[in-house]
Amino acid sequence: MKILLSLPLLAALALAVQDKDPDPRPFTDSFDVDEKDLASTGKNPYFSLEPGYQLTLENPAKKEVLTITVLDETKKIGAVETRIVEERETVDGKEKEVSRNYFAICKRTNSVYYFGEDAGGAWIHGEKGARFGMIMPGTVLLGARHYQEIAPGAAMDRAEVISLSETVETPAGKFEKCLKVLETTPLEPDDKSNKYYAPGIGLVREGGMKLAKFGKKAK
Repeated sequence: MKILLSLPLLAALALAVQDKDPDPRPFTDSFDVDEKDLASTGKNPYFSLEPGYQLTLENPAKKEVLTITVLDETKKIGAVETRIVEERETVDGKEKEVSRNYFAICKRTNSVYYFGEDAGGAWIHGEKGARFGMIMPGTVLLGARHYQEIAPGAAMDRAEVISLSETVETPAGKFEKCLKVLETTPLEPDDKSNKYYAPGIGLVREGGMKLAKFGKKAK
């Protein structure tokens, strides 16, 4: 069974009014995916859904630590089994936020899709008009733009591929040929952030947060 999603016309028009993006190029908001091709385990060059994989990013200046862990847990959303990825953020050793995010990877294209989250701005595909977005394409194209989340009024994050040749130095090492993504949202037009992903590793920098360690979570 194929699932096709797109923003309702009225919602799209409303977002266009709010948006301050001067670039007329649209963000892709329709993804033609066959459910039988989606899996809860797999690995994209920039995004892993392999249970036990963990990334730790730190910002010593602000005493911030972000730990991203691919859990050995899944969640059924509609007919799709998604993988749960936990993001745990602490500031000065105190827990600030914990979110559980739901992803599935397409075995045919290697694209990773985002089906919802349990945290601030919580949403689930199929509820209250929310639809899944694409967190990471299987084939990354310079200048490509797409929605990562499509939950009108709750979460509308989107991404634009800015570069495929960045060099990023972190406490965990120096990474070359990194993917640079600019993230924006029409819900908060002034809110912009850059994320950097290293091939075979994943997220290595987000704002002042830089990768400190990566690999299988210690048991």
